[in-house]
Amino acid sequence: MNQKRTVAVITGASAGIGEELARVFARHGHRLLLIARRQQRLVALADELEPGGPRPLVLPLDLSEPDAAARISDYLAAENLEPDTIVNNAGYGLLGHASTLDRAEQLRMIDLNCRTLTDLSLSFIEPLARHRGGILNVASVAGFLPGPGMAVYYATKAFVLSFSEALHHELAPQGIRVTALCPGPVPTEFQARAGIHDEHIPRALTVAPARVAEEAYRGLLAGRRVVAPGLFTKFVTQVPRFMPRGALIAATGARQSARRRSVSPAPKVTANPSPKPNS
Repeated sequence: MNQKRTVAVITGASAGIGEELARVFARHGHRLLLIARRQQRLVALADELEPGGPRPLVLPLDLSEPDAAARISDYLAAENLEPDTIVNNAGYGLLGHASTLDRAEQLRMIDLNCRTLTDLSLSFIEPLARHRGGILNVASVAGFLPGPGMAVYYATKAFVLSFSEALHHELAPQGIRVTALCPGPVPTEFQARAGIHDEHIPRALTVAPARVAEEAYRGLLAGRRVVAPGLFTKFVTQVPRFMPRGALIAATGARQSARRRSVSPAPKVTANPSPKPNS
């Protein structure tokens, strides 16, 4: 029986942080499987990365579908591959009150941000342990905060953070590194997908996607439990320790209300949204 080749699986690789993570992993010599909905963008990225090493494999897939992890597993088996790294980057958010946003779309957000991430994190424990590999789960600084105005999104990222920190402890005896990446403001397509428009964040508070990806990669290799790129992001992760919970909820709600007021007219969320930038 032929020995299987190893691969780093990166979801949400068509844009933003996922695209930069693909570049970082490629620079460090990893064979890649890039997964997202937008095939053309994946192919273009594979074309870009091919001269530096093995051409990345491309799997166009809607990761919010219930069988997404099983289809990835089947693809890997068919290609005689097994993962030594899983990067769960695919995800999106929606701005607005949970009671007014499309309920089905919010449930799809939970499927993508939480269920698929959990499935992929647990589906490949044996090969990850065999290769002493790792899992990088992209959470958010939002995971440290309550989120009125983006309630479901903040809750999904709180899940990702809690789940990843627990896995970090549980899987360490098997030699598997687990890191939660918790970026703050990053200029990507996330804002437009979430319905956040005309927002002006001071440049000093943002972190470029390429820097986020590089810090995430280094943190994963070092076995860090949480990576929060940027001084502002690190500060925000500490705020809940010192600020009363009620005041924190009010402050976050006021922030999201200001974001909604900047949108005119408010974007309408439908049951069949346009392709997700980060999935």
